[in-house]
Amino acid sequence: MKAYVFPGQGAQFPGMGKELYEASPEAKSMFEQANDILGFRITDIMFEGSEEELKQTKVTQPAIFLHSAVLATVLGDAFQPDMVAGHSLGEFSALVAAGAMDFTSGLKLVAARANAMQEATELSKGTMAAVLALDDATVEKLCSETEGIVVPANYNCPGQLVISGEYAAVEAACAKMREAGARKADLLAVGGAFHSPLMEPARQKLAAAIEATAINTPRCPIYQNVDAMPTRDPLQIKTKLVAQLTAPVRWTQTMAAMLGDGATEIIEVGPGRVLQGLFKRVDRSLNLSSAAV
Repeated sequence: MKAYVFPGQGAQFPGMGKELYEASPEAKSMFEQANDILGFRITDIMFEGSEEELKQTKVTQPAIFLHSAVLATVLGDAFQPDMVAGHSLGEFSALVAAGAMDFTSGLKLVAARANAMQEATELSKGTMAAVLALDDATVEKLCSETEGIVVPANYNCPGQLVISGEYAAVEAACAKMREAGARKADLLAVGGAFHSPLMEPARQKLAAAIEATAINTPRCPIYQNVDAMPTRDPLQIKTKLVAQLTAPVRWTQTMAAMLGDGATEIIEVGPGRVLQGLFKRVDRSLNLSSAAV
């Protein structure tokens, strides 16, 4: 069975999408449509911009979504998913690719999400940190024992988590993680405390936008971040999309669920190979590849 997976923030790179734009008239049309919808030429930043320019949340999220959604569209009949999933932002790309929402609606939601998250970031002093070589239960326990707001934000693969919350609380939790034997517990160069309670203002803003967006039954099950469970129900999809902003990304559990449901071929659609690397840590014998036109 084929599982198509879509990357999230962090997969961006200078020059992303340029080959796609130049190789396909359909891709070029979609990129230009995105420039019009967003009100600025995001393609200029994607194709010619610096790493620093690409790191801005309002640019990064639409850029990665664009790369993924356009690529899935251009694949045409070659895109034959039995199941899909996306890491955080990638969930929106997965929904568009699977036919649950149209490209325009997806892009508008992603732009609204990026702006809402940026605003929430400016309201509170938050950050995130990567934790390596500790089990999930230990990370959860140490977060719960730390004063202030700090929670697991990304369960990326066994032994690799990201925590998120108030700056001082994250720093204090990192010290505890290192004492407990973590190989690494270091702050990340991110603008805010994503997937934590500090994103509540963004969740409220995005909820209204998601509620107003038409969601159709996707062509195959989507395994959503909030609970790693497959669904094709539009109402469930909406509810989980809203919850995603303040809840952790359960990617470890998503990979396990997809493999448990029979996925044997994992195809990453979008920039980079981050998700292939995470699947490889779970099972080195898997058939892993990147989508190509």
